[in-house]
Amino acid sequence: MNVLDEVMTVAEAAERWGKASITVRQACTGYKKAPPRFREDEARQSGATWLITVAGMTRVFGPEPDYQ
Repeated sequence: MNVLDEVMTVAEAAERWGKASITVRQACTGYKKAPPRFREDEARQSGATWLITVAGMTRVFGPEPDYQ
């Protein structure tokens, strides 16, 4: 298994889970008085890009929907 298959950008995660990009980004950064929803081992920022693990998305938003 390739470890890179377990990591994705906000845009990719939003598309795969059927969420708006802003929803996933706010789960990374938090907003107003809500803290971030991802743990340190589930998401991190690399430059201007947030990277999120599949495990983190599954924990926060549930299993990836099957839209085939």
